[in-house]
Amino acid sequence: MATKLFIGSLSWDTTDEKLRDFFAQAGTVVSANVITDKFTGRSKGFGFVEMSSDAEAHAATEQLNGQMLDGRKIVVNEARPMQPRENRPRGGGFSRGGERGYGRRE
Repeated sequence: MATKLFIGSLSWDTTDEKLRDFFAQAGTVVSANVITDKFTGRSKGFGFVEMSSDAEAHAATEQLNGQMLDGRKIVVNEARPMQPRENRPRGGGFSRGGERGYGRRE
């Protein structure tokens, strides 16, 4: 079973390919993804690597945590399952009236 690792403190220059190549030194990499902003395409500074076994994931954590990649000292931890988000309205934007009376004409 493959184990997913969370990789933090990535340089904005790190690509999926660089991440895959870096983690290949610790074992077989199933996938490597740098998370990017959907509007700018710029890296958010973290990503995920999936190793082919628990033993390789443990070895990668021990071997690569705190190592330099693209000029940054990276953080490697086992990824936690994604938590469900609350389905609530988000703030922001312009209010048309509302409690404070913005936009009212008298």
